[in-house]
Amino acid sequence: MADVVRFSISTDARLIDRFDALSAEKGYVNRSEAIRDLMRKALVEEQWASGTGEAVGTVTLVFDHHFSDLSDKLTEHQHSHHEAIVSTLHIHLDAHNCLEVVVLRGQIDEIKRLADGLIGTKGVKHGKFVATTTGDDLV
Repeated sequence: MADVVRFSISTDARLIDRFDALSAEKGYVNRSEAIRDLMRKALVEEQWASGTGEAVGTVTLVFDHHFSDLSDKLTEHQHSHHEAIVSTLHIHLDAHNCLEVVVLRGQIDEIKRLADGLIGTKGVKHGKFVATTTGDDLV
């Protein structure tokens, strides 16, 4: 890390005790790394709130592949947005249910719409979109 800046924070002792316990539970090696991670998270959230910039994300879908040609509908939806789809992973959970993970990359508003479209496809039992930035602006 070039140009390291040290700063201090004043806070209630109980708050820092709870923060230190949480940091240790999550595996941070020190308080500084935990705070840097919180700062990065805030910057990512700010970029997402702005709706602009390049981002990456995953869409996780759980569905019954026997449901009214759902697999074909999801595949067609993905093919029609091939420029934003980096990769897909399809797992057979049991005789009926599948889990599909779709990795997206593109402009924030574009991949958010694509994720919502996949999750909102009739027959999807559960879907979740997890997004971040490409990391270009993060240290």
